[in-house]
Amino acid sequence: MNEISKHSKAKQVATTKTERSAQRTNKKYLSGKHNNELYTGAEFLESLDDGRKVWFDGEKISTISKHPAFKNAALSVARFYDSLHNPELEDDLLLVDSFGITTHKFFAPSYTNQELDAARKAIAIVQKINYGWMGRTPDYKASFMAHLSENSKFYQQQFQGNALTWYKRYARKALHLNHVLVDPPVDRTKERMNVRDVFVSVDKEDDRGIYVSGAKMVATGSALTHATFVGLTGNITSQMQKDRDEDMAVIFFAAMNTPGLSMISRPSYELKATSAYEAPLSARFDENDAVIIFDKAFIPWENVLVYRDIQRCKNFYTDSGFFSRYNLQGAVRLAVKLDFCIGLLSEGLKCSGTNAFRGIQAGLGELIGIRNTVWGLTTAMVNDTEPCGQGLIPKQEIAATTRLYTSTCWSHVRNLFEDFLAGAPIYTISSEKDLAQTEISGLIERYYRGTGFSAYQRLKLFKLIWDAIYSEFAGRHSLYEKNYSGSQEMKRIDLLKIASGNGSLKRCSRLVETCMNDYDEKGWKHTWS
Repeated sequence: MNEISKHSKAKQVATTKTERSAQRTNKKYLSGKHNNELYTGAEFLESLDDGRKVWFDGEKISTISKHPAFKNAALSVARFYDSLHNPELEDDLLLVDSFGITTHKFFAPSYTNQELDAARKAIAIVQKINYGWMGRTPDYKASFMAHLSENSKFYQQQFQGNALTWYKRYARKALHLNHVLVDPPVDRTKERMNVRDVFVSVDKEDDRGIYVSGAKMVATGSALTHATFVGLTGNITSQMQKDRDEDMAVIFFAAMNTPGLSMISRPSYELKATSAYEAPLSARFDENDAVIIFDKAFIPWENVLVYRDIQRCKNFYTDSGFFSRYNLQGAVRLAVKLDFCIGLLSEGLKCSGTNAFRGIQAGLGELIGIRNTVWGLTTAMVNDTEPCGQGLIPKQEIAATTRLYTSTCWSHVRNLFEDFLAGAPIYTISSEKDLAQTEISGLIERYYRGTGFSAYQRLKLFKLIWDAIYSEFAGRHSLYEKNYSGSQEMKRIDLLKIASGNGSLKRCSRLVETCMNDYDEKGWKHTWS
């Protein structure tokens, strides 16, 4: 039985503001004076084998942590958990929250800019474990879960205790959650109410909970998580109408072994990777995406946050704190990934002997500028904040700007590799087995060497570059970076809505008005001596 199942009937608990304020004095992490209940890597791997239904290649997988399509990715996530028990990292990664729970710094609310900056640095440390190539590590969903405690009043009164209980459970173990927010691309020409046979909706309710059916996409890394968070995007809620769509206005958690919940996975790049030498990223960091399907799945009331409340569903994305914080986590992860890519491009250019060319240097400098922009946006987010409950989150306008930039910059990163490495990445051998053939080993050493690189070193480097930029795994990453934070139109429209709502758009118009009021057809109204 996994962590979620063991607590499925936890009592709803409310904590007073006074109690939280008193407990908050225990925020500083004191080495050696804590009770660390966070999963270890081994415990995490064991927790995955809980009877969940994962369908892959015509088979229902029974042991996720050992299956060749998932095991290396699972081990990569396990390294995140082991880092939480590394004495050399504990001061940088951990704190004791206001409830006395030892957790990762981003898994708890931040109350000051300094605490939010410390959480940012803690994200960067754990992202370096996977070089920024896993987008949905456990800290991703902390973007939402951390503020279930301080912002529990956002939810309907009968579910506020659920929010607090889920926060404590999540923080104590650093649970790994996925989320599903998007409707499948089925019959989108119709109004959502007319696609109830596909989109998630409530079948019925009783005194124990609700029963739901429908599908959601795309649950990144879901086979490796403890539970899924089911919600709605702004695109969806904008179409919902009061007194019509209440049975679809629901937000809840579901353990991955919930009866009636199935995951149907896409092909595995990990499984296709023939060796670490050939595909070092695909072989370790493939977060297999899946469609999650609910078939009359039972969700106990303790796992419900919003029920038949269209307005709360409309406000969830921003008012829950999730929007601002997930953009912080996503930008830090991408910044680490860009650090890695700068190293890749730099080494590739040196190996090709072109790194001293002026135009080539300009290309590498541009990539560094992209990286610096992303890191700079994270600095802005932790310093320019707004309240969420009693905590602090990045201002929505900066978060939305980060969302737009990070979703558009990756295609340019790929272009820089393609422009400045040219055909070098395809000047390679079919596999590492060629290196062992004495008949051609001398030829390989002579004709495949690089500038200051042996043939073995050059081939190894460019196979890594291929896997990062050109492979099927890389293609999925390109799609992920561009689309994981929502539709292209909404990224821009959200910025317009925020600027219209907070007055910054009006201030821009006033600047033009001031300029135009300074002159007329007769000339300037003000003169300078």
